[in-house]
Amino acid sequence: MGDVEAYFELAREGENITSELRGELDKLRQEVDRLETETLLSGYNDHLNAIVTIHPGAGGTESQDWGEMLLRMYQRWADARGFRFTLNDYQPGDEAGLKSATFTVTGEYAYGLLHGESGVHRLVRISPFDANQRRHTSFASVFVSPEIDDSITIEIKPEEIRVDTYRSSGKGGQHVNTTDSAVRITHIPTGTVAQCQNERSQHRNREMAMKFLRSRLYELELAKRRQLSDKLEASKADIDFGSQIRSYVLHPYRLVKDHRTKFEVGDADRVLDGDLDPFIKSYLLSRRGVAA
Repeated sequence: MGDVEAYFELAREGENITSELRGELDKLRQEVDRLETETLLSGYNDHLNAIVTIHPGAGGTESQDWGEMLLRMYQRWADARGFRFTLNDYQPGDEAGLKSATFTVTGEYAYGLLHGESGVHRLVRISPFDANQRRHTSFASVFVSPEIDDSITIEIKPEEIRVDTYRSSGKGGQHVNTTDSAVRITHIPTGTVAQCQNERSQHRNREMAMKFLRSRLYELELAKRRQLSDKLEASKADIDFGSQIRSYVLHPYRLVKDHRTKFEVGDADRVLDGDLDPFIKSYLLSRRGVAA
C-alpha cells in the first residue's frame, strides 16, 4: 500500500507513473482476491498439504500427453502461489507424456484449495500426434487427498472441560462413600464424558478420569480419520470418464469451462499456464451456496 501512495505522490509532482501504478493495483487486487478465497476455507483438513495423483484415461499417447499438461499446470499454479511442489512418483508414457504422476503441494491451505480439482478433466484439441491433423478428445483423472500426519496429539484445554465431583457409590471399602471423591470430567466441545470413583482420593480419581478422557478423544480422532479415508475412497470410485468436472477446449474455439459451477474462461492458454485461482474460488463459493 505504501508503494501505491508513493506513486500518487509522484503523479502529483507531474511524473507519468500510469503503468507502474496499474501494476501495483493489479498486485493489490490479486492479494485481496487470494485472501478472500482463503476465507472460504473452513474444512477440517483444509489447512493441510495436498497429495495429488494424475492418471491419463484411455487413448494412449494422446491422453498421456494431456496428463503431462495437467502436471505442468498444477506445478505452475503452486509456484505462482509460493507453495513447494515435490514430485513423489512419475511413470513416463510410452512415447510422450506420463502414465501416472503423484506430487505433494506443501503450503498453508494447499488441500483446501486443491481438493475441488478431484475428478475427470477433458481436453479437446487438434492432436500434435496425428499426421492428419484431426481433432481428438482426451481424458485424465485427478485425485487429491490431504497429507495427514500419523501422529495424533490430543490437547485438552482447561477452559474446554467441566469437572464435577460427587460421592462414590461403588465398591472400595468403608471410606469410599464418606467424601465427594468421585470425579466426572466433561469435554465441552465434543460432549465426551469420563469419570472415575474407584480411588479413595479425589486427586487420583481426577488423574484417572483425565487419562480416560484423553483415550476417548484419541478414539474420536481416529474415527474422524477413518471416516475421511472412507469418504475419499468413495469419491475416488465415483471418478469415471463419463462425468468430467472441467473441459479444456483448444479447437475449434478456445475455452475452459467448469461443468459444476458453469464458470468459464476464454483464455485457455493462461489457465493451462497455472491460472487456476478463478476456478478454485468459483468452486468454493458454489459449495457455500453463494453465486460466483
